[in-house]
Amino acid sequence: MELNEALAKLNELQMKMYAYRTASSALYLDGVTVAPKETSAGRGVALGILAGEEHKLFSDPEVGKLLDFLKEKNAELDPVIARQVELLSRSYAQLSRIPMDEYVEYAQLTNDAGDAWHKAKETSDFQLFRPYLEKLVAFNIKFAGYYDSTKKPYDALLNEYERGVDMEYLDKFFGEVRSRLVPIIKKIAEQPQIDDSFLNKNYPVDVQRKFSDYLMEVMGLDRNHCTIGETEHPFTLNFNSRDVRITTNYSENSLADSLYSVVHEGGHALYELNVDPAYDYNCLSGGVSMGIHESQSRFYENIIGRSKAFAKAIFPKVKEFFPTQLEGVDADMFYRAINKSQPSLIRTEADELTYSFHVMIRYEIEKQLIGGTLEVKDVPSEWNRLYKEYLGVDVPDDKHGCLQDSHWSGGSFGYFPSYALGSAYGVQMLRKMEDEIDVWGAVEKGDLAPITAWLKEKVHKFGCLKDPADILKNAVGGEFDPKYYAEYLENKFSALYGF
Repeated sequence: MELNEALAKLNELQMKMYAYRTASSALYLDGVTVAPKETSAGRGVALGILAGEEHKLFSDPEVGKLLDFLKEKNAELDPVIARQVELLSRSYAQLSRIPMDEYVEYAQLTNDAGDAWHKAKETSDFQLFRPYLEKLVAFNIKFAGYYDSTKKPYDALLNEYERGVDMEYLDKFFGEVRSRLVPIIKKIAEQPQIDDSFLNKNYPVDVQRKFSDYLMEVMGLDRNHCTIGETEHPFTLNFNSRDVRITTNYSENSLADSLYSVVHEGGHALYELNVDPAYDYNCLSGGVSMGIHESQSRFYENIIGRSKAFAKAIFPKVKEFFPTQLEGVDADMFYRAINKSQPSLIRTEADELTYSFHVMIRYEIEKQLIGGTLEVKDVPSEWNRLYKEYLGVDVPDDKHGCLQDSHWSGGSFGYFPSYALGSAYGVQMLRKMEDEIDVWGAVEKGDLAPITAWLKEKVHKFGCLKDPADILKNAVGGEFDPKYYAEYLENKFSALYGF
């Protein structure tokens, strides 16, 4: 085989894989946004067939031979092509170990599990979701062995979301975060609490939709390439660097919920939209890992979105949209309200300080589920116990407890720690960014373009060209250190609460 012929086959392979994944993603997007409720069965059939065809395509021994040939020619390859071969070879080794019938069954299971989760959450009945979760856990334990049999099952799953991360790494990270933040949470409990009642008045959804359009404009999201939809659990989905979809969920009695959902998902979208277009339709497109991805979404949501500068910049417009609800409220009151810290039930509604404790709870449960020390039937009781231990709150029902997140219904075991890691990565990026540009001067003007440009250059444009650790090092100028995250939260909340 000639090198040019091999490269043409590599490109053709990736284009076909892109087509299958685009079709599957489109079906998923439709299913969780606008599709009628009782229509999941037909999508499940289609998704199963698509998964089978993709498996058949990529697990073909001829693909293995092609990748082996290209690895032998590594010295002659462009670095971008060499990286594609590296990532595809890793994925091929994993996928070729998974029997096709299991791969197809799993694709159908996640579709059915998503539908079951929605119904279970609506009725607050874990038992409706339990049989699906039992199958998902069993599949993930089995798949972990296919991914990397040299690792403990949960370590293998964690590595799929953040390469190089394992339980030892996370135990140390969470241990440090917990030891530094618990004293602050206790101090806040002794202080007069911030009044945020005006955020929980009636905010008509039709006006919130218009407000979301404004927020997307402030973030610099090009509506020709990024749309917004509505779903039970907000998410971002990318097809390529010119086609990204974000979603949100509106609550009539809470302005902050959708406000920060849009800013969070907008952060994900900016990452995807700023990946080098040269990587579209191949394995280098999209964010490199969930930790790096969450560093971007939580950077915009919290570090920028909940800053005093951003609150001051957008407040006049917020008041313009909601004059009655915000009568007598000023920008400083708004800033304090959106940063009120109080242990709560719902992760996506948690304040910046207590948020990581919600993640720790899920991490502890996943460790036990995948490690075989917790049965699925006991998830609700263990969830409730940990919420009482970690946050001091009582869980009233499954809807506000173990059914609040959609991640497990999609088989995403090992994803949750990325949220906390991403939050910490983002703070360290901020410190480096502050050395190089006038971050807060730009934010006060409502101009996020210099910030996004910096992140594009340091993080976004690379897509999957580099490993997560290398992209992080490129952005922060050194090694990751969680002390920056702890110090940031200590300083911010001690100032807010005056101690």
